[in-house]
Amino acid sequence: MPPIAREPAPAPCTEAGFTVSVEGHVAVLTIDRPEKRNAMTAAMWAALPSVLAPLADDGDVRVLLVTGAGPSFCAGADISDLLGGADPDDPMADLRRDNLAAQAALREFPKPTVAMIRGHCIGGGVELAACCDLRFADPTAVFGVTPAKVGIVYTPSSTKALIDLVGPSMTKYLLFSGELIDTPTALRAGLVDRVLPADELEPEVRRFADVLAGRSALSQRATKDVVAALARGGDGEEQARRWYRETITAGELTEGVAAFAERRPPRFRWSG
Repeated sequence: MPPIAREPAPAPCTEAGFTVSVEGHVAVLTIDRPEKRNAMTAAMWAALPSVLAPLADDGDVRVLLVTGAGPSFCAGADISDLLGGADPDDPMADLRRDNLAAQAALREFPKPTVAMIRGHCIGGGVELAACCDLRFADPTAVFGVTPAKVGIVYTPSSTKALIDLVGPSMTKYLLFSGELIDTPTALRAGLVDRVLPADELEPEVRRFADVLAGRSALSQRATKDVVAALARGGDGEEQARRWYRETITAGELTEGVAAFAERRPPRFRWSG
């Protein structure tokens, strides 16, 4: 398939510890605090839903890449913020609320999301990566989930996200120990989907993002909805029927079949 045609990329915008750039149909969200290995402050957790919202609503954005500035993805939550809440009986209440809202915004982002991981991916970094649809890493990546090191009870939604990726036993291993695992171990466990040489990671992720941007956005939305329904214990039938009707109404099914018959790339126009 030929590459997606690209407009000149607008200048990246920076907000609350994030840099957002859009090139063609691919948006890149960079966690931009490299001096702290991209550790997430309380303000960054609180801001993430509002950073993601315009990208979710932008019909030209079809894929979201999530990465970190410099040699690390994200070293987790900034520990200096852990006890900064106003309630002395629950000093993490505000941070926990904003952390869960940020995870939900990324997990429910309506378009394919790919985490591009180098270096440290620890604690809240694993939470963010687990909220993405796919995770690509290079051999420098190390992963760890560390609540047992600081006496935190991991939230049920974060625990379930880990279980869905690596299973109950590996989830317990990570949460019990807080030990770091290397990229080959993460690949075997299912925490990452692909491992690439360091110099090939970004070119391959960008190439793959272009592939995703050229596919049917409605089919991708349907996949996300059906997978989420099945993960919740439903059968996904209602979601599948609704999106199937939408592909017909929007003309994506007709275009996909015509493109296949004519041996050409499809020109899907639905923008959501």
